[in-house]
Amino acid sequence: MTNQSCVKIFNEWDIVAARQLGRNVAKELGFGIVDQARITTAISELARNIYLYAGQGQICIEKLYDGGKSGLKIISIDSGPGISDIRQVMEDGFSTSGGLGAGLPGVKRLMDEFSIDSSPGSGTDIRATKWLR
Repeated sequence: MTNQSCVKIFNEWDIVAARQLGRNVAKELGFGIVDQARITTAISELARNIYLYAGQGQICIEKLYDGGKSGLKIISIDSGPGISDIRQVMEDGFSTSGGLGAGLPGVKRLMDEFSIDSSPGSGTDIRATKWLR
């Protein structure tokens, strides 16, 4: 079995499927209820961004094993319009969808590691990792 499973995001039901996958993997790895909720919330935000801004993409959940610790990495990839100002979207309260703007800064806070790679016209690649304590 591979350490990575993916859900293609085309509609709102795919967001639910990605959340479920993340919760199942988190539970399997031994994450507690609170961290499972953090992980599924982060997946929701990332999958919703794909759905709203890129139209389609995928969320992959990867099991991580590093020495004696294990964790989970969420990989959000799309080939949408990209983000022209990453610094701006990482500001609390910034929203282009009229939402609460918790989006990407919220994902960064919920997870232990966070990286974003995006440029206009070439899509977005976001990676967020949670380590089992």
